[in-house]
Amino acid sequence: MEIRVQVSQYVHDRIVALRSTSAPLQPSSDGTPGPYQNVSIVRANSMKFMPNYFPKHSLSALFFLFPDPHFKARKHKARIISPTLLAEYAYILKPGGVVYTITDVKDLHNWMRTHLEQFPLFEPVGEQELRGEGKGPIVDAVYSSTEEGKKVERNQGDKLLACFRRIEAKRD
Repeated sequence: MEIRVQVSQYVHDRIVALRSTSAPLQPSSDGTPGPYQNVSIVRANSMKFMPNYFPKHSLSALFFLFPDPHFKARKHKARIISPTLLAEYAYILKPGGVVYTITDVKDLHNWMRTHLEQFPLFEPVGEQELRGEGKGPIVDAVYSSTEEGKKVERNQGDKLLACFRRIEAKRD
């Protein structure tokens, strides 16, 4: 989900290109879709409409990769990680699912980490633990597969990762 027109168009064009240049691994006689058929983009405001697109506990991961830092204090309410939005993310994320966040802005990293740590349905999970669970390729992709991540790398900037697991709600 992306709200910006140019970014949406860029991602759409990349998906189309990948679909057209990626041959299926083997001919599919069972109707299984070819590579990149299970990825799409929707131009929508995820901060407003995400629960309209995803049923309860339907996702196993959420990725917040180099989000807009909204530096000015009066704009902090527009940040993609906030207590209200965390409730929505917890709703659509399966228990055991992981929220991946990465940024090159220390203040934003601390903001996201603090809000996720304070929310009762998320607990921190370390990079090594995720790698031990076989999620190393996902962590590697989070670090280096976005255009912004590549830009930070070229500029030799820091990449600050924080991951959190969705836990079961405690019942009394």
